Amino acid sequence: MRQSTSASLPLRVADLPNRTGVDFTLTPDAEARAAIAERLDLQRLRKLTFTGKLRPDGHHDWQLEATLGATAVQSCVVTFAPVTTRLDVPVQRRFLRRMPEITDIEVEIPDDDIEPLGPVIDLGEIMEEALSLALPDYPRAEDADETALPGVITAGDEAAPAAEEPERQTPFANLSSLLNAKKDE
Repeated sequence: MRQSTSASLPLRVADLPNRTGVDFTLTPDAEARAAIAERLDLQRLRKLTFTGKLRPDGHHDWQLEATLGATAVQSCVVTFAPVTTRLDVPVQRRFLRRMPEITDIEVEIPDDDIEPLGPVIDLGEIMEEALSLALPDYPRAEDADETALPGVITAGDEAAPAAEEPERQTPFANLSSLLNAKKDE
C-alpha cells in the first residue's frame, strides 16, 4: 500500500510489481490542498482523497481504478457567494504501451480513459485532473437570482428588453410602417 499526504505520488513503471499491482491512497494535507485550490481557482478545498488500485493489464499495460472524494468551495457564477460541492466519483485510466494506430481518414475518437504509458505514472496528476473534470463548470448558489442583476433577460422574459437597454429601431422599421400605411390607403 502506497500512501501520501502530498499532492503527488509518482510511481516508476519499472518498479511496479507485475503480478499484484499497487493499492494507493492520496490524502493531501492542508498545504497541498491549498495549492490545488489555487491552481483550480477554488475558494477552498476542504477535503480530498484519492484511493484505488493500479494493476497490470496484460504484459505491458496498466489499469487504474480509483475513487475521488472531495469537498470543494467555488464562487457562484451569479452572486460570487461560496458554493460547496461534494464529489464522490469513480476514476478509470488505462495506460497502454502501444496506442492504437489511426489508419482511416474517418476515425473514432478513442476512449478518454486511455493514455500512453510513460516511464512514470503520477497518481497526483491524475487526481487533480479528475477533480478538475468533476467540478461544476457553472456553480450556482441555491438563492442565486439572475433577475436581480441589471440588464439580464431570463428565459421567461425573452420578449421584454433588458431594464437599462433602450429599445432599438431597425433600419427597416420605418419602411415597414410606410408599407403598412400604403396598404391602408
